[in-house]
Amino acid sequence: MEQWLSLKWFGWTTLRLFQWAHPYFLYAIPAIIILFWLRTAFHRKSKQFLNIPYDATGASGDWITRLRYVLPICTALAMMCILVALARPQIVTERTDRFSEGIDIILLMDVSDSMLEKDLRSDRLTAAKKVAREFIRGRLQDRIGIIIFAGEAYSLCPLTTDYELLYGFLEDIRSDMIRTAGTAIGSALAVGVNRMRDSKSQSKVAILISDGDNTSGNLDPITAARLAKAFGVRVYTIAVGSVRQPLKADSLKITQAKVDEGELQQIAVAGDGKYFRASDNNALSSVFAQINNLEKVKFQNVIFREVKDYYRIYLYWAVFFLLVGLATKSTFMSNILED
Repeated sequence: MEQWLSLKWFGWTTLRLFQWAHPYFLYAIPAIIILFWLRTAFHRKSKQFLNIPYDATGASGDWITRLRYVLPICTALAMMCILVALARPQIVTERTDRFSEGIDIILLMDVSDSMLEKDLRSDRLTAAKKVAREFIRGRLQDRIGIIIFAGEAYSLCPLTTDYELLYGFLEDIRSDMIRTAGTAIGSALAVGVNRMRDSKSQSKVAILISDGDNTSGNLDPITAARLAKAFGVRVYTIAVGSVRQPLKADSLKITQAKVDEGELQQIAVAGDGKYFRASDNNALSSVFAQINNLEKVKFQNVIFREVKDYYRIYLYWAVFFLLVGLATKSTFMSNILED
């Protein structure tokens, strides 16, 4: 218990910090003041006094007269402190902790040369990195990993909740990180499934970002998607880039990198996921927002309340005032004719 013998407990700064468990007792405090005023007003003339053999009209007499109010004042203060104690002043500290089961998410990032096409600002790979960063920022307690692939697939970052670490890996992704040319989507999915097959999470997701043109790897992407489904991994595919028609120049057809939507759609169906099309930066942001809504984390807010009672302090003060009042009963400050 804190030091109770201090006037700070009656200060406004302290009193307004309290929460009152039974505040209706506080409404009786003005009644005490009124009752003592009525007692003084109606019974003043009926009091009996002893004549004292010295001049009571001087300064000493006025001082002694005032001391006779010590007993009723102490009694009134004691009753007020008892009412404050009954109101049960408390300081309540609340803390809210958020708990969630979390989701395991693997980002499969295509870093092949076709991802350097500038049909997205600044190019497909840069746009995908930027939106993936925003997606990670919006998650809560999810384990997220990154796999990059071109002609081969490599795990860049294992599943982690250290999002700052993920941001660093995203910034470092470049198209020249994998020398082998091509796009091995099947191999990338297989690496992702291998990362999550032993996961105990109730929800496992692979997000494939590519132009969809599978040209490398020993594993068929559809087979890899079925393997993912068998291990409980849902596969979302995002086709990035605009569909462009061949351009003619001097009677020669120049074909720019295009998006193979058909294969990505089949992968999404086989992986029990969903296919998305992102032809520009805004559409890509919208796609990640949709995935974010589809894979909402179920979280629970747990509120911890710490309640500290201070009613004992005011009980101590009530006892103190009562003792002071009783002590005056055997002195000249009391009127023995009224007892």
